[in-house]
Amino acid sequence: MTATPTKQEYRLQNLSCASCAAKFEKNVKAIPEVQDAQVNFGASKITVTGDINVDQLEEAGAFDGIKVSQSKTRTIEKSTPFYRKTENILAGISLLFVVLGYMFGTMRGETDPLTIGMFIIAILVGGIGIFKTGFRNLARFEFDMKTLMTIAVIGAAIIGEWEEAAVVVFLFAVSEALEAYSMDKARQSIRQLMDIAPPTATIKRAHGEHFHEMELPTEEIEIGDILIVKPGQKIAMDGIVVSGLSAVNQAAITGESIPVSKTVDDEVFAGTLNEEGALEVRVTKRVEDTTIAKIIHLVEEAQAEKAPSQQFVDRFAKYYTPAIMIVALLVAVLPPLFIGDWQHWIYQGLAVLVVGCPCALVVSTPVAIVTAIGNAARQGVLIKGGIHLEQLGHIEAIAFDKTGTLTKGQPAVTDIITSQEMSEDYVLQLVAAVEKQSQHPLAKAILRALHEKNLTEFIPTDFQSVTGKGAYATVDDQIIYVGSLKWIATLTTVDEMIKEQVHQLQQQGKTVVAAVSNNQFIGMIGIADQLRQESKDVLNKLNGLKVKHKVMLTGDAEPTAQAIATSINMTDVRASLLPAEKLMAIKDLRAQFGAVAMVGDGVNDAPALAAADVGIAMGGAGTDAALGTADIALMSDDLTKLPYTIGLSRKTLRIIKENIIFALALKLIALLLVIPGWLTLWIAIFADMGATLLVVLNSLRLIKSKTW
Repeated sequence: MTATPTKQEYRLQNLSCASCAAKFEKNVKAIPEVQDAQVNFGASKITVTGDINVDQLEEAGAFDGIKVSQSKTRTIEKSTPFYRKTENILAGISLLFVVLGYMFGTMRGETDPLTIGMFIIAILVGGIGIFKTGFRNLARFEFDMKTLMTIAVIGAAIIGEWEEAAVVVFLFAVSEALEAYSMDKARQSIRQLMDIAPPTATIKRAHGEHFHEMELPTEEIEIGDILIVKPGQKIAMDGIVVSGLSAVNQAAITGESIPVSKTVDDEVFAGTLNEEGALEVRVTKRVEDTTIAKIIHLVEEAQAEKAPSQQFVDRFAKYYTPAIMIVALLVAVLPPLFIGDWQHWIYQGLAVLVVGCPCALVVSTPVAIVTAIGNAARQGVLIKGGIHLEQLGHIEAIAFDKTGTLTKGQPAVTDIITSQEMSEDYVLQLVAAVEKQSQHPLAKAILRALHEKNLTEFIPTDFQSVTGKGAYATVDDQIIYVGSLKWIATLTTVDEMIKEQVHQLQQQGKTVVAAVSNNQFIGMIGIADQLRQESKDVLNKLNGLKVKHKVMLTGDAEPTAQAIATSINMTDVRASLLPAEKLMAIKDLRAQFGAVAMVGDGVNDAPALAAADVGIAMGGAGTDAALGTADIALMSDDLTKLPYTIGLSRKTLRIIKENIIFALALKLIALLLVIPGWLTLWIAIFADMGATLLVVLNSLRLIKSKTW
């Protein structure tokens, strides 16, 4: 029986470009012990299936100086200033000799040996790295940008264009340095996430009858250990508060700007900041299972997943590069056969070779996707793939679950109506005393209202529950019956005015609890799920984003659903739906509007979330089901993040389209210069690398997208 091949992740440093990533992946796959390998360029990671070590991986990446480390190892990357990097220093020296070449050319002439010598030094110094890779690729018949550059520079030297060859080498070196710098900026979003949680923590662990405090790496902390968190410290692990009271800033996980109060039995997350009091936290998850670890993993996986536009570009580039090489050959060979001047047209062919490299096209999509997903993660929105980011940009209809999405999902007392003999507070005290024994959500709402008013709790005796009707108990020397009006009406006379008031409350989507004392009607309490304050504003913003249709899908009764819909100006309401009926509603919306998103809680709405083009879960933090089922999770349970996310997706789509247009238009303009014979090597390099830098810098605009 053969053993299952091991699958391991490794982090990469010095991964400079998309074509380098593809080549590294190909080299790793060629190692005999490797069954499969997948490079994640955006996250600088590689996943390898097979028995292999770090040295073998680094040997496969030696062409680009790639360094490899275990994925779980915390590596502190030394930040080398831009001006101190070796390749940038060499580019600076190359520039110096280019300038000297021009100076000597002005004084002594372009054909003077000293002038040519300056340009040759500039070529060798600035292009040493390019030529090493280029010659190696030529020997293997592999054609990337460095191969094309090597051919172009050698060709320019053969036909005596030393000056242009030197300028091209310098510009290429500068452009590569700027591209590497820009990609590093795009990857910082992942690096910032990884640095959120501290690497060590102080814990209290039992040894016999005593507890001992010790500082341990988070990898060695076990479930059940007690984490000691002082004011101003970051919480290192997910857990439950067992002692203390404090405010915790959860912005790193949920994007919430306001600290959240935490006390005994409250859940806390690794990477959040304890602001005021001291806390003791019982660890509930190992370091690799914490919410922040899952977020990092999902964001990295999201960046590895190619969006539809990226898949198209990759397929296009696969055929585009050979086509450009054929065009370059034809430009160099065909015109001289009819009009002579071999040197001129060979030069033009070399320029076509340089300008035609697909670098800008290849990076047009992944840099934008990486930047947008990283930005969203910092804002508390987890997007689980470029495909979902793109799909959200095409959304024209959004379906909302009601409870927990448009509403808070927490019933609250809204009305207290009493008979003339009793005050509202006294009726609330009597009803709360009976409901104290119940675990029903409505009972919790009544008790919450009692505590908010700081009223005294009465002690009930002789409590009895009546299944499906209500309950009764002796409170303050009275027998208090609490339940539905239908049941209460069998115990005492309820006049028509009371019945009309109950009907009005029910029309507003409220549940009514009535009460009787010693066979006399004493009052009723209206309870309703509270609308989120931001719901109406969010729907207005969606109108501004040209989302054509909003619909509420709920299992609640029609009156309750209509009452909520009316308050937020939503016209399409589909009530009393079972999960299967919600699924059918999503299919109907897709048939009518095309792309549809569904916003729900990630658990009860799982079928509808799965059927929608984009499933969006509310409150992903601490909810494994939400992280697992939805395409996008709003970690802070904050509906205002929805317009931000849609706005970000649409801006990303716009930038990707701009990038592709920039990349192709600049190349097309440069290639058209071949017709009058105006295309030069330096114009070619400007067109190619200028397009690449334009694309990268345009994509980095997404870093600053914060609100809508």
